[in-house]
Amino acid sequence: MQAVKKFIRSFTKAEIALYFSSVLLILLSFFIFDRTNWLTLIASLVGATSLIFCAKGNPVGQVLMLVFSVLYGIISWTFSYYGEMITYLGMTAPMAVVALVSWLKNPFNGNKSEVKVNRLKAKEALFAFALTAAVTAAFFFILRALNTSNLIPSTVSVATSFIAVYLTFRRSPYYALAYAANDVVLIVLWVLAATEDIAYLSVIICFVMFLVNDLYGFINWKRMEKRQKATEGETPQPAPDTASK
Repeated sequence: MQAVKKFIRSFTKAEIALYFSSVLLILLSFFIFDRTNWLTLIASLVGATSLIFCAKGNPVGQVLMLVFSVLYGIISWTFSYYGEMITYLGMTAPMAVVALVSWLKNPFNGNKSEVKVNRLKAKEALFAFALTAAVTAAFFFILRALNTSNLIPSTVSVATSFIAVYLTFRRSPYYALAYAANDVVLIVLWVLAATEDIAYLSVIICFVMFLVNDLYGFINWKRMEKRQKATEGETPQPAPDTASK
């Protein structure tokens, strides 16, 4: 019982309010606009739970992100969003595993429920964007060959997803902004899908809530960075990539 109370106290009132408001809106949108695609509901709830843990720098968020990636990949396949399917099953899911290892190997002061925030050097940031550009260019031709629905937004989604998973693995606060950008692209994609099937409005609401959660995630990670810096009494330095060892 004490462990449960301690776990609950680790979340602020604002975080609890954000989480439950997200869950409530996801449930309402499902029962108003859908009521049939239960997999969409489950994926949305898992995703919302994942984001609140990720916003805290808790590795549990990466475990839930792995589950969400599989479920979302299946949902994307139903509307021929092959870019989303390939991205989440072939990239986000595996990278969630890699990120989980990295986060577990880099706890802050031995606290495995909070990852140590990392700051990327300029050279690595440039490398990340160059790699993202190369992956995006390759995916454009792959997705075009697969006759992917809404090709351009789907390609942009690949770009934002890739940079997001890279920054997540490297424990940069800017991973959340990259995911927020991805949320905007996904909202556009599912708005287009909803013009053909109104049931997808529930997916739109889901990603609107994801956008709010990701923006909060960035704010909280910057707070974490500042607090960790004060605790250590020094300016945060780029941490070594122990995940590859």
